[in-house]
Amino acid sequence: MQTHKPTYEEAVSLLKEFNQNESLLKHAYSVEAVMRYAARKAGEDEEKWGIIGLVHDLDYELFPEEHCAKTKKILEEQGWPPEYIRAVVSHGWEMYSEVEPQSYLEKVLYAVDELTGLVSAAALIRPSKSLADLEVKSVMKKWKDKSFAAGVNRQVIEKGVSMLGVEIKELVADVIAGMREVADKIGL
Repeated sequence: MQTHKPTYEEAVSLLKEFNQNESLLKHAYSVEAVMRYAARKAGEDEEKWGIIGLVHDLDYELFPEEHCAKTKKILEEQGWPPEYIRAVVSHGWEMYSEVEPQSYLEKVLYAVDELTGLVSAAALIRPSKSLADLEVKSVMKKWKDKSFAAGVNRQVIEKGVSMLGVEIKELVADVIAGMREVADKIGL
């Protein structure tokens, strides 16, 4: 099959075809926004990074036991470029896939995926239930409390931060900034 560069509309349509769960959709939009923010900051292709972030968990709702593998198959059938597919699959490295993040895009996706969940949870416990007044120090305080947002894999975030060669606080600041751009869409 001929590969083609997917449009944003195609990515959204595919996301909604495989996902109806509101929290999974909000997660997809959160990761998309953070990837777009990171792409702009790095002078990279914002649309490409955003699309990859948007569909990274494409198969999770319907095929959790085949996470990443099923997305690879779906995107291949849709004729997506191998670079996009590899990036999406790499976010599940050592959990759902053997594809290690190599490119800067892949490392950012790997690092921010879990972190968006922690940031969302930290925003929700604020009196405002909003990202607008969420500060890095508040997230870092919750980072240390392993029982808070216990489903967030902090080891993956730490490994991602190490791969990127940044401080965790810098990445948290970027995630908050990126998510603020879609605060209305994700209800925060």
